[in-house]
Amino acid sequence: MSTRSLKNAGSDGDAHAWANPITKENLGDRAYLALREALMGGQLKPGEKLRLRPMSKRFGISATPMREAFLRLVSLDALALDARGTAMVPELTRAELIEIRNIRLDLEGRAAAAAAVNATEAQIDALEAMHAQLSRAFEAGDHAQAIDLNTQFHLHLCRAGGMPILLEIVENLWVRCGPLLSHLYDGGNPFRDVHPHVTVIEGLRARDPDVTQRAICHDIEHGGQGLLRHAKASDASV
Repeated sequence: MSTRSLKNAGSDGDAHAWANPITKENLGDRAYLALREALMGGQLKPGEKLRLRPMSKRFGISATPMREAFLRLVSLDALALDARGTAMVPELTRAELIEIRNIRLDLEGRAAAAAAVNATEAQIDALEAMHAQLSRAFEAGDHAQAIDLNTQFHLHLCRAGGMPILLEIVENLWVRCGPLLSHLYDGGNPFRDVHPHVTVIEGLRARDPDVTQRAICHDIEHGGQGLLRHAKASDASV
């Protein structure tokens, strides 16, 4: 289970503000987790190159643990290597993005229904606070923070379902699709009326699995519709 300990990168700030020096043991693990969080939160963009020496310097570690972190993510298809062996963020095809979305609908929907039964009041309060922060960030024009909080909301909801294996699978899906989230609000707020997160919270407080599941599925299917424009074209018909 990942720990979200990254600083949010402001829209006008340092593009690598999430990469902070690492001082504790297990340096490769910590670099790996930091990169995972950056990918999930849309802080790394499709096609972005992560050069070994600059990134090692940025984290304050040697090249060996940095390379290990890159290769672990390459093994998950979360990063790729170009012809020169430089790590880079892959660009999802439209077919891949739709497949990930459909799997998320199934798994996150199941987790949301379970959360309506299993979530504690403290977990529901935390989700409500996250969405309030997200709304404030969006209204302030800080889309980077809003995107990161959106990621946190979805993963916290899955965590509240009490299904740790499902959560691990969902996190890996977010690692794959997260970089495209930098375009989540390109067209403004995708929900003009009541945001589905609000309905999710209402469903959780009412202990209603059906309402909670429908709301998060509506969020996944319709909230990310604009992301399809930014995925690579593919031969697969959809």
